[in-house]
Amino acid sequence: MKRGYILLALTLFASLSDSTIIHAQDRPLGRAFATRSEVMAQHGIACTSQPLATAAALDVLRKGGTAVDAAIAANAVLGVVEPHVNGIGGDLYAIVYDAKTGKLYGLNASGRSPYALTLDTFKSRNIDFIPPLGPLPVSVPGCVDGWFALHGRFGRMPVNEVLSYAIGYARDGFAVADEASVSWRRVEATYGKFPNVREVYLPGGQAPKRGEIFRNPQLANTLEKIAKGGRDAFYKGDIARSIDGFMKKNGGFLAYRDLAEHTSEWVEPVSVNYRGYDVWELPPNGQGICALQILNILEGFDFSKIQFGSPEHIHLFVEAKKLAFEDRAKFYADLAYMEPGIVEKLISKTYAAERRKLINPNRAARSVEAGNPNLKDGDTIYLTVADGEGNMVSLIQSNFRGFGSGMVPDGLGFMLQDRGQLFTLEPGQANTYAPHKRPFHTIIPAFVTKDGKPWMSFGVMGGSFQPLGHTEILMNMIDFGMNAQEAGDAPRIDHQGSSEPTGEKATDGGQITLENGIPFETIRALMQMGHRVGWATPGSYGGYQAIRFDAGSRVYFGASESRKDGHAAGF
Repeated sequence: MKRGYILLALTLFASLSDSTIIHAQDRPLGRAFATRSEVMAQHGIACTSQPLATAAALDVLRKGGTAVDAAIAANAVLGVVEPHVNGIGGDLYAIVYDAKTGKLYGLNASGRSPYALTLDTFKSRNIDFIPPLGPLPVSVPGCVDGWFALHGRFGRMPVNEVLSYAIGYARDGFAVADEASVSWRRVEATYGKFPNVREVYLPGGQAPKRGEIFRNPQLANTLEKIAKGGRDAFYKGDIARSIDGFMKKNGGFLAYRDLAEHTSEWVEPVSVNYRGYDVWELPPNGQGICALQILNILEGFDFSKIQFGSPEHIHLFVEAKKLAFEDRAKFYADLAYMEPGIVEKLISKTYAAERRKLINPNRAARSVEAGNPNLKDGDTIYLTVADGEGNMVSLIQSNFRGFGSGMVPDGLGFMLQDRGQLFTLEPGQANTYAPHKRPFHTIIPAFVTKDGKPWMSFGVMGGSFQPLGHTEILMNMIDFGMNAQEAGDAPRIDHQGSSEPTGEKATDGGQITLENGIPFETIRALMQMGHRVGWATPGSYGGYQAIRFDAGSRVYFGASESRKDGHAAGF
């Protein structure tokens, strides 16, 4: 009981102490919590997590490049200026709307586990969970192949020109921005013991400070090789051989064969209709369908009679999340290892109706189980770009945890991802580790259409928070009438303590964490309903970018994350 009072007091204090800051801006249009207006443009728009990346994307568009060209340029720049969340050592997913065909195209550019690393290897070392750092969680980095797959289908500008912006910043330097400088402080403590980390990321023996110029000439050289030699320069050339040699030297298993045989995969996005809007996500190995499951469950409640930030709103949202996340823990994995047809069953309205019956409107559930979909009836960057021809790209890319695994191959200037940590080592599960298998993934791009036309491209960063973030953005806009910027600025709701695909089990009901701006009356009511309510440190609620398209006026409305260094701009 005392712990509950302490959590309540801390939450109330945080809310009250920051209230004057939150409401200091008197917006001419919008909510009290809105930080700025939407950005409106007709000919091209880019929304990324860093102004330098947005500027690169806009320059590509002005030179006649496509939305995909601009997205690749922005992603490459972000890998240079925000190495704490993404880079060519990580994976990539994208949804592209092609105006010529009027279709959505999904790309899964995530890598697979090493051939040489087996489940028995972990058993022989008495390892129950794959560690987050070191050589064991490293899987094939899929980002570069993703760039070339996207460019080969939808690009126009030469790749060497597209990558020139990133090469320039890596070689000539850039001023380290606020959010990156904060994350950089943890490099020495977290990664300092691993080879090459200090040389690449700690010039002069210390992390670069806010506004300090940082250069990465090794990464510039690597990007130049990719620009000249294409994707094979990374997966079959000197870069691949360098990675192979480095991993062998440091007890790793990722090898030349793993890189040489890597391929991205074009996939069909899947959708559910939420109150007249078709919400599109990519099928697993990502967790996008979790957002669709939550939306399906919530659609059965009349939110026209429920206020934003009310106890009813947050309670129903959290209870729906609990149900969907238990399914996520049990069923989501590399699609090749999932039961055929199970995705369609999990996102069906019939299954949602059965799951919805388990929600008590007045009481928090202490525990829930995964359902039976076989019914007879059936840290990350996100960016989005749109061009003057009506093409739109929803792209997300990540190293997984912070800078990644700690493995920085000799002379290459980037860190390999640690995405393999998300496998479970429990035998017989859909997401059980196996060689040459894609791990469960958290990063998910999203897209929304209405009446068959593009309505919004968006994404929310933040690991397991992402399905919650997707759901909250859509509820804010569709149920609560916010615009795209307001929807991102609104106080966010998180819930921790559900089961995870890694084998971690749910804790007793979990805990809700709320951003500043949720009323005290709501917090008190939630605790009376049996919820544990707490608070989280800054950065716990992800980031966000979006482009909404008005098909009538043919105007783009851009929004970008106010919690980070995000920037939306157009022309």
